[in-house]
Amino acid sequence: MSAQPIPFGKSAHGLRDSQTFSSSSSVQLPRTLARPEFIEVSPVAIAAAAPELVNVPLDYIRRRLRSEAPQMMAGLSSLAPSHVPSSLPKSHLPPSLSIPLRAPPSRATPTYPTHVLAVSSSKSSHDTQAIMVPVHSLVLAAQCARLPELRTPNTAVSHTLHLPVIPMSVPSPAAFTVLRSFMYDHRLDGVLKALFPVPPSFLANLSHSAVRATMSSGPALHQLSLYLCEASGHNLQTLTTYTAHVKDLWQDMVVLGLFDSELWDTLDLAWDIVLGAMNLAVVMRQ
Repeated sequence: MSAQPIPFGKSAHGLRDSQTFSSSSSVQLPRTLARPEFIEVSPVAIAAAAPELVNVPLDYIRRRLRSEAPQMMAGLSSLAPSHVPSSLPKSHLPPSLSIPLRAPPSRATPTYPTHVLAVSSSKSSHDTQAIMVPVHSLVLAAQCARLPELRTPNTAVSHTLHLPVIPMSVPSPAAFTVLRSFMYDHRLDGVLKALFPVPPSFLANLSHSAVRATMSSGPALHQLSLYLCEASGHNLQTLTTYTAHVKDLWQDMVVLGLFDSELWDTLDLAWDIVLGAMNLAVVMRQ
């Protein structure tokens, strides 16, 4: 899906509302990243992942997932790393993986993952590898409206976990790992840190309200863009790479149908920051 310039409700960093940013004759960036039409997650997908939650309100399910995040993350940490390959050839994916369990590093009682996603790029036919990402099916079913059903297997847990391997393709597997972390911990600072350098003081206790307040403050946006510009050494190529990180995250969010408002506002903030940094780098070169 390609980005299209759309009207934007404020001006910042020297760009008018509906302008595209151009760092050269070959680079055209939209002023904003368009949000797709909202789609609610499928009750059928919820039922496949957790039959006991049929007819349970979705808000309750999401609140429960947030409260149980420590147990689920403990379950992920319980998988013996040596038995979870970081990647496998797309053409030779096993139907399942048998993974020995170890004691989790936290005190939380582990809730074990249900599947391993074999995530590959939908943009590159030359990418022959799929990264292997353990997940809990309910976490994805409750937050991603465009994913197929992931039926939770009835697997007895002993000292080894047997997880089905599910092939999946997204525009950016690297961006998917960022989104997977967010779907568990809902940390906005983690999302921003994965995209480009951000002042540690800004990331401390970052909340949704702080994100929204920053987006409405020209001086605050300017300071964050200036920090990024200086962190990149005023290098447009480096800043273009950071821009690609944000756009990759946006494309994956669209494909997954991930409509979390906190995440979308953070994405908008990241786009404002990186466009402002590129604008400053261009001005400093003149």
